Parts: sequence; structure tokens; C-alpha cells
Amino acid sequence: MVNYFMKRYALSQKGAKDFIKAVIWATIADIALMMPISIAYFVVSDLLNGGISTTGYWVYSITTVLALVLIYFLNLLQYDAEFGATYKESERRRISLAERLRKLPLAYFGKKDIGDLTKVILSDTTLLEQNFSHIMPQFYGSIISTTIVVISLFGFDWRMTLASIWVFPVAMLIVFTSRKLQDKVNKPKLAANVECEANIHEYIETIKDYKANAAEDRMLVPIKKSIKKCEKTGLISEIGVAAFVISAQMILKIGIATTALVGGYLIAKGMITLPTFFMYLIVVSRIYEPMSGALVNLAAIINQELTIERTRAIQEYPIQTGDTNVSVDNYDIEFKDVKFAYNENEGVLNGVSLVAKQGEVTALVGPSGGGKSTIGKLAARFYDANSGEILLGGKDISKIDPEELLKNYSIVFQDVVLFNNTIKENIRIGKSDATDEEVIWAAKEARCDEFISRLPYGIDTMIGENGAYLSGGERQRISIARALLKNAPIILLDEATASLDAENETEIQQAISKLTKNKTVVIIAHRMRTVENADKVVYIANGKIVEQGAPSELLKNNNTNFAKMVETQKQSADWKI
Repeated sequence: MVNYFMKRYALSQKGAKDFIKAVIWATIADIALMMPISIAYFVVSDLLNGGISTTGYWVYSITTVLALVLIYFLNLLQYDAEFGATYKESERRRISLAERLRKLPLAYFGKKDIGDLTKVILSDTTLLEQNFSHIMPQFYGSIISTTIVVISLFGFDWRMTLASIWVFPVAMLIVFTSRKLQDKVNKPKLAANVECEANIHEYIETIKDYKANAAEDRMLVPIKKSIKKCEKTGLISEIGVAAFVISAQMILKIGIATTALVGGYLIAKGMITLPTFFMYLIVVSRIYEPMSGALVNLAAIINQELTIERTRAIQEYPIQTGDTNVSVDNYDIEFKDVKFAYNENEGVLNGVSLVAKQGEVTALVGPSGGGKSTIGKLAARFYDANSGEILLGGKDISKIDPEELLKNYSIVFQDVVLFNNTIKENIRIGKSDATDEEVIWAAKEARCDEFISRLPYGIDTMIGENGAYLSGGERQRISIARALLKNAPIILLDEATASLDAENETEIQQAISKLTKNKTVVIIAHRMRTVENADKVVYIANGKIVEQGAPSELLKNNNTNFAKMVETQKQSADWKI
């Protein structure tokens, strides 16, 4: 049963066990509510059979108090089992999803909208938290307790029992019949919500560009449309559900009438006693109410299927795996006839073979979209090649655990990502156990001290979300400081100095050159001055290596693509406005 609930509701093993406990306590608490009805039945029977003695009054009074105390404590246990355990499971769910995302290949994120993934971890988990604390245990508990009560009622009178319970299967059938309709109306609703959140997120992130182009009003149009779409699909979904739930609840109300009619007939014929009739009227008033709520909850449970599917899609997506204990003799990176495409039938690399040797600087150059950055991402196993081999020190990186592999890499991307924290902690990401002195050293080597000295709290200054309080060049230098601090044997620089002016670029290149001794360095760049000191240049266009060799050798022949690129950049440097 534990495995069933784990798979059915995307729960952890502990969460599934806690859910079963919550259902058991909910069942016991529901059954305990029948105790006052049993006491009332015996009280009425005694009153009709000559009255209640003084001792009887004391017995019934004490029994009633004990029943109420027991119900109170059972509800406390039920509350703790439902809410406390559910909140802990929500914590486990969010952490496990975050851990899973950490291990997924970047190919997965290329197919997903970030807003959609955020919704799964935050909004969807919150919805499941609400359902598993307020709905699910009570639903299962009410079904089980009602079944037990119904079985016990057959021991009193099967005719009255049938008159009372015939409405249950009919009502349940009506709600279950609506399952396909609910799926049909809920999918557009969920899609509309995701689209709306994505549009709002995009607008907030790019509002600076909208303002710069006086396009705020125009860019609000798709947001307004998506909000109206959310409203429309939400209304359709609610009406679709309500039509079936209300019909089922009306059927339950009919059960009270049939109980009274059949009971009246049986009393008139002398086939049941008045206390029995009285007891059945109380019982149906008691069990119909939770069942009515259970029908509403059943609709909510059906609605959550899409949410669970989205969670399960992340949990079951295959992760990149590999050996965690790997040692290599050298740090040469070799591509052997590597082919890769982000999407089917859209080849990015077509049979790339190259070697970036340890102790050398290998520069990847060529036109935009040629595949340079893709080679860097494949070398770090952000993606897995479709065919061919990528070797590190002679070992296939597809058989090395990605996190173990990346311990050997210091990477600087053109698109820098910073965190809403201090400069010191943003740099320390490169080496979590680095001392303050090491962080300060890396900041100086990356020429961060020049702007840090102007900040109110120096290196302990908060820099805002993604470094909002810093310029592009300042953000880039923090990213370079991270790489310097990590000091890994392989360095990947993807347009690492693109946001820097010529003076700072020269200084930082000198700092980086101090760390390249006996290391494998791969530089991806467009500006030729960035690669002028490279040991090897690889010119890439249309996913293929067109030419490669030492820069001096390639420049000797004016017909090489590299020579033409250098000449073009020299000419552009002389342009004047």
C-alpha cells in the first residue's frame, strides 16, 4: 500500500506512511462521532420502556462526557497526523524536486519554461499541501468510516439501511462520470494559468526595455488577454465541476426523505421500533453531511491529477549519471566525431573532432551560431552528445557523474548569474570553504577592488537580484573572480571579457594567464585580441571545423577564414562616426 500511494500521489516513502496514518486517525475520529448517537439510542429506548433510573442518568452522563473527551483527543491526533505530517512532506517534496532539477541535463530546461517549473515547485506543491492536509485524509476516512457504519447498520434493519444508503453509489457515480469532463476543462485552465504567470514574469523582468521603447501599454495587451483567458477557463472549470457535484449532493438529500418514508411505513406496520426509526434519522443526518463534503473533495482530488502528473514528470525524468570516483592522467579534452542537436532535425554540430591539450590555450572562433558555445557546454557535460565521444584524459565523460566532472572546471559565461547577496558570498560560490583572504585575493586579481572600494560596505555590499546594482562589466568581473578562486585544472571562458573595456580586458587577461600554467584552457570569443595569445585556434562554422592551427600559421595565409576575420576586425576598429 505504501508503494501504491508513493506512485499514485508522488509521495516520498515517509509521506506515504504518514498519509496512511492520517487516514486511519480520520477514520477512527469519524467512527467516534457515532458514540453520542449510540448513547441517544439507548436513552430513547429506556425512556420508552419505563424511564431512566438515577443510576442510569449518572451512567449516561458520565458515558457522554467520556465520549466527548475521547472525540476531542481523537481529533487532536487526527489534526497532528494530517497537518503536521503534510507540511513536513511539502518540505521533502520541494527539496526533492530541487535536488532532482539539479541533476537533470540542461536539455530538459531547454524544453521547459522557467515559470512553469517555478509553478510546480511553489504553486503546485502548495495546492497538494492544501489537499493532503484538508481533503485527502478526510475523504478516505469518511469513505472507510461510512462503510463500517453501514455494515453495522445492517445488523439493526436491512430495509432501513438500504433506504438510507442507496443514494451513496448513485452520487459517487455522478461525480466519477464527470472525470473526463473535468480533465477536459482543467487542462486549458492550467495552461492559461501558466501562460499568465509567464507573461507577468517576462513583463517584470524586461520592464526596463519596455520603458526605453515607450512600449509599456502595448506590452500590457498580452498580459490582459492572458488574465481574461484565466478568468474564462477558470469559470468554465468551476461550472463544469459544480454541475455534477451539486447534482450528487441533491441525490444525498433525497436519501433523508426515503429513510423517513420507509421508516414511517415500517413503524405503521409494526415492523420496527420507534427508537430504531429515531436512530436511523440521526445517523443519516450525520453520515450525509461528511459524504456531501467528500463529494466536493472528490472533485478536488480529480482536479489534482494534472498537478501530480506535472510533479511526477520531474521526478521520473531520467537524470545524468556516472562514476563518482574517477581519476585521470591528464586533462586533455578530446572530441571524436561528435554530433549534437538541441532539437530533432536541427543539427548544431556535425562530426566535430578536436583536441584541447593540457598546458595550452585553445580558442574557438567563428561566426555566431556556428556551434562554439555548444562545444563548451558539451565539454562540461551540460548536454550529452547525440553520437561520437567526448573524452577527458582519455575517459568518456558520459560515464562520469556530472557533479564529479565539474569539480575539474572553472567556467565563465557571457551571461553572468549573480545572487541577491554580498559580493563576497557571490565570489565564494567558486569555492565554498574559501577564507575571506582568498576571496579578497580573487576579487583583486579580477580587478573587482576598483569598484568595490566605491561601495558603502565594500566587499560586504548587497548587490541586488542578479547584481542589479552593478554594471555589466562589474558583474562580469565577479564571475571571473569566482573562476580564479576555484582554480580548477580546466578553464572554459565563453566571451568572458565581452562586457569589459579594453583596459580592464587586458588586465584581467593578465590575471587569468597566471592560472593557465599546465591547465587546459578553452576560450570562446569573437574579438581577436582575446585570442591573440592562444596556442591553437579552431575556426567553426555551420557546426563543422573549417580550419585549425596556431594563430601565426593561420595568419600566414590570407585566404584562411581566421585571417579574413582578423582583417575585418582591424578595419572595423578604424571606423569613425
